Amino acid sequence: MPIIQYSMHDLNKTSPERYSTSLYRKEFILHRYEGNPIITPKDFPDADAIYNCGQVMFEGQTLLLLSVAPRHGTPALHVALSRDGYHFEIEKEPFISRLEDPLWHELDIWPIDPRVTQIGDEYYIVRPLSGPLQPAAVLERTKDWKTREFIECIALPPNRVPCLFPEKIGGSYMRLDRPSNGPRGEIWLSSSPDLIHWGKHRRVVAPPINHVWAVEKIGPTPPIKTKHGWLEIFHGVLTYAGGARYSLGAMLLDLHDPQRVLGVAQGWILTPDAPYEFMGNCQNTVFTCGAIADESIDEIRVYYGAADTCIGLATGSLNELISCCLSGKQ
Repeated sequence: MPIIQYSMHDLNKTSPERYSTSLYRKEFILHRYEGNPIITPKDFPDADAIYNCGQVMFEGQTLLLLSVAPRHGTPALHVALSRDGYHFEIEKEPFISRLEDPLWHELDIWPIDPRVTQIGDEYYIVRPLSGPLQPAAVLERTKDWKTREFIECIALPPNRVPCLFPEKIGGSYMRLDRPSNGPRGEIWLSSSPDLIHWGKHRRVVAPPINHVWAVEKIGPTPPIKTKHGWLEIFHGVLTYAGGARYSLGAMLLDLHDPQRVLGVAQGWILTPDAPYEFMGNCQNTVFTCGAIADESIDEIRVYYGAADTCIGLATGSLNELISCCLSGKQ
């Protein structure tokens, strides 16, 4: 991959046509990096797929917690770090692998799709506890990305991956849930005094939100605090004759009452339209477990799984995305 001589911020100020890799559709707000895919199975020994990743800033670097499926053996989560946001070094040893505790070992057969939230100086990881039944969710914690602490199973099935807010609201921890893994999956809100015991469940939104692209089910990522509200990037699903299409959308929630939706972007902000998004283990899919925003340079970065096989990067204007949400008020 060639070394890029301009910054991530410069990319957003460049004409999208310069680096668009779309085949059929014009890009909308989020624009694919011209060097996509930035991580592929070729970048890691004996990998079959490297896809859906948690994402956060750590000590000035971009950190991705990658879902890595080996050619043989058990999937695991690996840490990857980058100083420029494009070129990543993947840790050879898994950061999270199957839990050894007999209580969970039989269920923890597929460690993937992590959502990462920084609260204070700690990083909280929520991931599915997959098994023969519908998935539950477990919570783990780290400070240094070298060691981790298992906290608890925090959601009964079917609740694939609750997404934590990065701070308390009204004295309570908050999270967004998708308490169904089937059709009509909705986004709900709940609160907790200690990150373990959750209650006061409230529905936030249900499909279809604003268009047929998300008519079947939707799912959350960790909310991002902005001065205008909580920015929520979510995925939506539509099934055609040839199978499901996973796309990304955005909404804005009230800072003090996140059950209140301030607005939803009309239509998708990223949908499959590049070869690496069409071809892979889960075709016709763009799927993210989060996003990284920087209000100081008006930037949002989304590292996303492409066809459940590799990692792509899309960037855009944070202000443009927020304005798009607000213009589509509920």
